[in-house]
Amino acid sequence: MLYRNPVIPGFYPDPSICRAGEDYYLVTSSFEYFPGVPVFHSRDLVDWELVGHCLSRPEQLPLQGARASGGIFAPTIRYHQGRFYMVTTNVTGGGHFYVSTDDPAGQWSDPIWVKTEGFGIDPSLFFDDDGTCYFTSTGRGGLTQFPIDIATGRALGPERQVWQGSGGSFPEAPHLYKINGLYYQMLAEGGTERGHMVTMARSETPWGPWEPCPHNPILSHRSRGRSIQSTGHADLIEAHDGSWWLVFLATRPYGPYPLFHNLGRETNIAPVVWVDGWPVVGSGGLAEAEAEAPAFATAVRQRWDEPTLDRFAEGPLPLYWNWLRNPHPEDYSLSERPGWLRLRGSAVTLNALDSPAWLGRRQQHQECIREVCEEMK
Repeated sequence: MLYRNPVIPGFYPDPSICRAGEDYYLVTSSFEYFPGVPVFHSRDLVDWELVGHCLSRPEQLPLQGARASGGIFAPTIRYHQGRFYMVTTNVTGGGHFYVSTDDPAGQWSDPIWVKTEGFGIDPSLFFDDDGTCYFTSTGRGGLTQFPIDIATGRALGPERQVWQGSGGSFPEAPHLYKINGLYYQMLAEGGTERGHMVTMARSETPWGPWEPCPHNPILSHRSRGRSIQSTGHADLIEAHDGSWWLVFLATRPYGPYPLFHNLGRETNIAPVVWVDGWPVVGSGGLAEAEAEAPAFATAVRQRWDEPTLDRFAEGPLPLYWNWLRNPHPEDYSLSERPGWLRLRGSAVTLNALDSPAWLGRRQQHQECIREVCEEMK
């Protein structure tokens, strides 16, 4: 059976993944949109369902004054001893923080803030065998790392620079793993456009010294005319059957050169095999638009092919609707006219760093038909 990339189409960048038994959960960036950090669930790594958001309350996600592409950057999700943790950065205000829950589709905790010595983005958590929790992020000059108390966010040791990457520009999106007794650091380098790539190094300790992978980058489509471009910002997962997979962002360009993309950065997956203690992604470091589904996938269903219809019944809006920044409740109503969404215009425009009377959902196909029944009053 074949699956198609992207497995989550549309503006769902910077994917991170974890596993709890045979259940898989994935989160992505949300920037200046509310609610923040969408949560997806899957049982086969191919068919993903949007089940909630990590940041669904204004006190978790202050977005006042967030510019375009401000707000929430690059989350990481991890599962440890029955609890899920999502760590991210609000670049508009507050910096690094994490929230936690027993139910990823339910409510998440209030933020626990983590202080670092300087500005950084793309934080990640790693729980070692001895219970130590390492906090890794992108800082000035490369990756910085220190152990934290997961109950309070307090640093339990000095912040140290651990790796500067393989030499590519803009090292970011670090993830620390322990696999077969060795520690691995994964990075994104080269920027998030055509030069994007995934690199890796390993060490006998979580602090290095780091041995770079001899075939870095382990994933990149730079300088390649393929249907998937800008591949990078990845996370690694061992499936419940022992197979390995990489989730990563990519774009789907269209048109004659120079190519453009109109759907944002999307979530993709690729198989991974281990050769001499190093990961080999896809076809020798290239990801395919179509590939063999995981062996445990009983059928390949990708729900994004299905049309949707909203009749705006009274109650919560479907999870795929978003607001710009923190919405003003008085601008919206589902109850004043049953079966309709009522928007009250305000003085706030789309150019303002505030929340206009606006609702939007991600476009997920390069070509689509959209119809709306509208009544002006």
